[in-house]
Amino acid sequence: MEPVYILGVGMTAFGRHPALSVRDLAEGAIRDALADAGVATTDIGAVAFGNAVQGAMEGQFGIRGQIALRNMNFDAVPIINVENACATATTALNVAIMQVRAGVTDIALAVGAEKMVHPDSALSMQAFEGSWERADRDATIERLVALGHDMPTPKGEAERESPHTVFMDVYGAFAKYHMARFGTTQRQLAVVASKNHGHSVYNPRAQYQRPFSVEEVLGSRLIAWPMTLPMCSPISDGAAAAVVCSAAALRRLGATRAIEVKANVIMNGGRRAPDDLERHISRRAALKAYEMAGLGPHDIDLVECHDATAFGEIQQSELLGFCALGEGGPLAESGATTLGGRVPFNPSGGLESKGHPIGATGLGQIFELVSQLRGEAGARQVDGARIALAENGGGLMGVEEAAVAITILERHA
Repeated sequence: MEPVYILGVGMTAFGRHPALSVRDLAEGAIRDALADAGVATTDIGAVAFGNAVQGAMEGQFGIRGQIALRNMNFDAVPIINVENACATATTALNVAIMQVRAGVTDIALAVGAEKMVHPDSALSMQAFEGSWERADRDATIERLVALGHDMPTPKGEAERESPHTVFMDVYGAFAKYHMARFGTTQRQLAVVASKNHGHSVYNPRAQYQRPFSVEEVLGSRLIAWPMTLPMCSPISDGAAAAVVCSAAALRRLGATRAIEVKANVIMNGGRRAPDDLERHISRRAALKAYEMAGLGPHDIDLVECHDATAFGEIQQSELLGFCALGEGGPLAESGATTLGGRVPFNPSGGLESKGHPIGATGLGQIFELVSQLRGEAGARQVDGARIALAENGGGLMGVEEAAVAITILERHA
């Protein structure tokens, strides 16, 4: 395939923005991405707009991109609306890349924007309910929660649990399954959360920018055992955008800071047995991305992964091939995934502390990786970063994510 490049990126701060609309957030990220790329709206030949929950939150079920971008000068170009649960933004990136590769345009824009914070917190929680099969909801929850039956919640811990969505029970069950099968510990989850909150101190766009020690993480409010509050991603508003282009456009513009997209793979999951982790959709998508890029885990300098909870990072470090199955906890404890380690994970702070506006999350990861590969990440910079990977998952099917996107990026000297 012809090479495609990320020419520019933009991102708002993630967090609580009561005075800003989806339109405000999207416009802010787009303006920054266009300025970073050195292009104007009139240079953009196609737009992929990602949003997952505006229908549930505001009743805006259709033409979300056209409405969000109506005040920007994207006259007559295709605006393609994209939804893929928490993998929405990377799916928008995939659509923009396809527009360039198909020859529809030589410069395209991907944007993800989400407004989830609402005075009625129950509505914010309800927005997640559309990301599994509603017709089979109760049976799905029962099946997923049962995964944790071999690691029961310790006596007295259930009484300490705070009100939470059933999603946290499911995430807790995934962690319990891993703990029972491989010996993963709650302390190892706390190590991941502490590490990521420590990284976020250096990220001015992160929702939270305060460090937590491992003991502070363990001693924090219990959400759904083994998850405490600092181990869980928050409800967030935010937007992120990326301008992608062809090699011909890159030459025409004389751009020198572009980053090549070596692979961008999206797969649908939900078709494996619970114990068949070799066929986990993240592993299968990662193997395809490595093949497409002609690379392997040993070539990757840093990773942004989808850590909706701290357990997610432990699991993904295994599925992406950075350690054997069951070794994600010890890998985190070794310091290998910390800034300065062998392969830093989530130098941005990850979803746990950077925030998780679900329709923007994947492009937030891309913003971080492009900044790192350009050497522009400041105090959280990964030394010598040349090749980076993003993993972005969304929804639930069977016993895993319904959609997984793997992106590999490379900086050329």
